[in-house]
Amino acid sequence: MRKSPNRRRWVGVFLFLALAACGSDGGSTTGSAGDATVAATEAPSTEVPQRIVSLSPTHTEMLFALGAAEQVVAVDSLSNYPPEAAAVLTNLSAFEPNVEAIAEYEPDLVIIADDSMGIMAQLEAIDIPVWIGLPPASIDDVYAQIVELAAAIGRSDRAEEVVGLMRSAVETILAQAPMLDEPLSYYHELDDTYYSVTSNTFVGSLYELFGLRNIADASEGTSDYPQLSAEFIVSQDPDLVFLADTKCCGVTPETVAARPGWESLGAVVNGNVIAMDDDLASRWGPRIVDYLYAIGEAIAGAVG
Repeated sequence: MRKSPNRRRWVGVFLFLALAACGSDGGSTTGSAGDATVAATEAPSTEVPQRIVSLSPTHTEMLFALGAAEQVVAVDSLSNYPPEAAAVLTNLSAFEPNVEAIAEYEPDLVIIADDSMGIMAQLEAIDIPVWIGLPPASIDDVYAQIVELAAAIGRSDRAEEVVGLMRSAVETILAQAPMLDEPLSYYHELDDTYYSVTSNTFVGSLYELFGLRNIADASEGTSDYPQLSAEFIVSQDPDLVFLADTKCCGVTPETVAARPGWESLGAVVNGNVIAMDDDLASRWGPRIVDYLYAIGEAIAGAVG
C-alpha cells in the first residue's frame, strides 16, 4: 500500500458538527438529498407540532440539530445527546414503548425509528400522529431523512443548513483520507461475542466510503449481522479492528490484545485496534461526521 505523503489534521471538521448540533445560525449550504427510508403519518399541514416526544436517540439528535429544542417535551431514556436533551430526558422506553406513559406528555407528534411493537397504530387510535424514520442504507438516505423530519416539524429552512454542513464535512474527510494502493481490511465488533456487520448495513457503508475491505463479508450465512468466530477473525488477520462495544461491554484495545491467539493479529501488533463510541456506531444523526472522522484518523494512523 502507498502511505499518505502527508498526514493532515482535519482542522475545522468538528466546527461543522458543532454548528449543526447546537442549531446555531450560520451560512446556508444547499445539497440535494437521496431517497429516504422514511414512513410517516403526516402532521397537520397547517400546524407545526409544538409538543414532540422522541423515542429514538438518533432522531433526538436530529431534532436538536434542526433547532427544535423548544418543541421537544420528552425524549426516551437513551437519548443522551446533545447535553441539552437532559432537560427533557425521561424514563420512556424506545424498546418497550408504553402508550399511556407517552400520552401523559400530550404530544402532537411522536417520533420513532422502529414499529416492531406496533406502537404506531396504538397512538393513532388515540389521535396522536407518529413519524417513523427507519434505519437508512446509505449516507444519502440520512440526508434525505433529515429533510423529511424537518418538513414534519416545520424546520425545513434549518435542514438545508444542517445537510449542507454535513455534506461539506464528509467531503473534506474523504478528500483528505490517505490514498491506498490496495484496501485495508477491517473487523467491526458489535459486542464481545463477535457479532459484526457486513457492508450491506449502514455502518458498513460508512467504511466502504474509504474503500476498506470488510472481513465479515466473507463469512458464511445470510445475516448482515453475523456472529463470527474468534478463529475466523484471527484467520482473516484484519489490518484494523474497530470496537463499537466499548460502552456496552467494556472492551478495550488492551482486552482485545489479551484474547487467546489475538496477540499476533496485525491490528494488535501495529496498534490499530480502535476504541469507537458505541452511540456513534449505532445512530445515524449528524454525528456520523464524527464517526467518519474517526475512521479516517484510524486509516491515517495505520499507514503512518
